[in-house]
Amino acid sequence: MTEPTPMRVAPTFELTAAERAEIRALLDTAFEGDFADLDWEHALGGAHALVRDRNGLLLAHGSVVQRRVLHADRSYRAGYVEAVAVRADHRRRGLGHRVMAALEHVIDAAHDFGALSASDAGAALYAARGWQVWPGRLTALGPHGPLPLPEEEGAAYVRPAAGHPLPTPAHPLAFDWREGDLL
Repeated sequence: MTEPTPMRVAPTFELTAAERAEIRALLDTAFEGDFADLDWEHALGGAHALVRDRNGLLLAHGSVVQRRVLHADRSYRAGYVEAVAVRADHRRRGLGHRVMAALEHVIDAAHDFGALSASDAGAALYAARGWQVWPGRLTALGPHGPLPLPEEEGAAYVRPAAGHPLPTPAHPLAFDWREGDLL
């Protein structure tokens, strides 16, 4: 493997159309065609971490977007991690950890806590970095009121931001509504 260049973290608005297309292509390949347009939409509007090799080839990506989460009558700014992927031929070389370290820095600087929904393949990475499975209930604030998300329980991970405690599992985390996958 060619030595990767330093991490670049950039907000969505600073990414060129070519960069956005390159990221989307990486995600489509990494998720083997199971990365929908709404998944892409969920990854936009926040900060993106990108790792390239010395020749400019995109090797890894992840983003963190702000989501509002209600918990015990309080509204939190959660840094929600989306679209973490590493090229198949560069996996198990620490690139996912580099991406997550950059995203965790954003969470520590701008959010109350971090949250994500882990795939089976990604769960070990998040657990190794200290993310914890949320042990409580999950809901989404739908157009007609709270919508329970029991199928997401056990796959939702949280991480406190620097200087902030995690919410307690005595009350559900109620995520803001969005089209497509709610978590």
